[in-house]
Amino acid sequence: MSIHPLWRPFNPGANARRQGERVAHRQSEIGPLTATGHARFATQYAALREAITEALGERLLAIEHVGSTAIPGLLAKPVIDIDLTVPDVNAEGDYLPALESIGWRLIFRDDFGGDAHRQLTYAEPNTNLHVWSPGAIEPQRHLLFREWLAANTGAQERYAAAKRSALTGEVRYNDAKAGVVYDLYEQAFASDARHTHEPQPR
Repeated sequence: MSIHPLWRPFNPGANARRQGERVAHRQSEIGPLTATGHARFATQYAALREAITEALGERLLAIEHVGSTAIPGLLAKPVIDIDLTVPDVNAEGDYLPALESIGWRLIFRDDFGGDAHRQLTYAEPNTNLHVWSPGAIEPQRHLLFREWLAANTGAQERYAAAKRSALTGEVRYNDAKAGVVYDLYEQAFASDARHTHEPQPR
């Protein structure tokens, strides 16, 4: 059986469980879902990227705008998500002080599906910065998902419906839509011409 190298098993409730890794709280409240702010998000990301690049210099190995705000027209919470790769995410002294000096705050220090991960937030624009080491699987998943979802309007509509539904229940937002996200990843893996993938239904 051949499984896509970026596949990970369905893990319902993962977001709720990781709250035990929180070291601080985010700096801004999250606003309502929107499908009309993507030009603004792109401009804001560009400014954030420039500031991070200037602060880190050669310590920045890669930076990408990911998540729903990176896909024009997709219903999204107004929070920019950025993946940042540094030489060693565990060597916080090499990058964290520089990021904190320009306004970032560390809120999670955790192990995300086997990848060491740090999550920071920024106040305005409201932003999540996910920091990884080279070779981490999760940022590769984010890029594959971003490109596949941007090219599939039907998948965007299903994802948007899941987001709206997740807002109405008592389960945490990310956990409530986790099943649909997993299913969409399954479709993305099956569509990836670079790898074969035996379906892994949840």
